[in-house]
Amino acid sequence: MCEVVFRPTAQLRRHGAIDYHGENMKLLPALCFTAALLAQTWAPQTSNTRASLRGVSAVDARSVWASGSGGAWLATTDGGVTWRAEKVPGAETLDFRGIRAIDARTVYLMSAGSGDQSRIYKTSDAGRHWTLLFTNPDPQGFFDAIAFWDAQHGIVIGDPIDGRAEVLTTDDGGATWQRRNPPAALPNEGSFAASNTCLTLLGKQDAFFATGGPSAARIFHSRDRGLSWTVAGTPMRHDSPSAGIFSLAFADPSHGIAVGGDYSKDTDDRQNIALTSDGGRSWSSPPGPGPKGFRSAVSYVPGRKLWIVTGTSGSDLSGDGGKTWKLFDSGAYNAMSFVPGGAGWAVGPQGRIARFEAPAH
Repeated sequence: MCEVVFRPTAQLRRHGAIDYHGENMKLLPALCFTAALLAQTWAPQTSNTRASLRGVSAVDARSVWASGSGGAWLATTDGGVTWRAEKVPGAETLDFRGIRAIDARTVYLMSAGSGDQSRIYKTSDAGRHWTLLFTNPDPQGFFDAIAFWDAQHGIVIGDPIDGRAEVLTTDDGGATWQRRNPPAALPNEGSFAASNTCLTLLGKQDAFFATGGPSAARIFHSRDRGLSWTVAGTPMRHDSPSAGIFSLAFADPSHGIAVGGDYSKDTDDRQNIALTSDGGRSWSSPPGPGPKGFRSAVSYVPGRKLWIVTGTSGSDLSGDGGKTWKLFDSGAYNAMSFVPGGAGWAVGPQGRIARFEAPAH
């Protein structure tokens, strides 16, 4: 039971937080909901690195992996009480912007960079040894994100080559990769390697990836692990090379959220979010206040019915399916990962890492 002593203001009455029926104020539910939202926070942890972190992948409430610049990777087996920070031998110049942990021992790393700086590595022994699986052979290539449906089936998204996004899939745990053929990109359209979440997977075969740039902010969808694709427009801003969609996620097969904005103007909150309720066939702006700036990552928190977005100017959350948002943290983060039950982590600049803290429900 939430107990609040509070004198309502005209501003709260105008915004509908209080329902008056004479002297009978239906105040408590709204206040309890607001108090619960404001109780969420990011609790900083000691990462033991100063690398810029853009990749994070949680296996469960205790086993979490992260990655970043300078060939860095991090791992914890105690929920972040202690973090192990190391570098992949021979990859000290690479920027590992993507990481996907299949389990506590099997992990994939993806580096982002021009041509052969875009690579995929794998460990099967919790980081004791790393194997280079794939090096981008095209000088124009640039990987943006990596994801896996299961231990054998994965996908990588990269910037357009010869007029189409680079889409690679594997059916054998990364041993081999096949180029796929998505719809043509528009001029200067591409994805952003900001959080490893411009690509998201759903179920056993669906994949979505998002784009931005001066021409478009669109979302591509495959129902067959990358073999065929459709594409949908969004109301997201795409008025500069630094603007567009940076992240997308789904709560279920119908409901999803895309976020972004302009990373060069990270406090600008114009056209930085879009919602879908039909599985990504169409996207619209929310009816209420959106996130308070550029956001590079969005996550649905299983078990809590919360949506969270984060970026370099702060983090916001929504308890109503993305219709309205409240800022709950002003720290700079790039990426997030949550597991069933609600445990989650965010990573950011200069080795910043934090665990999501929320009141028991």
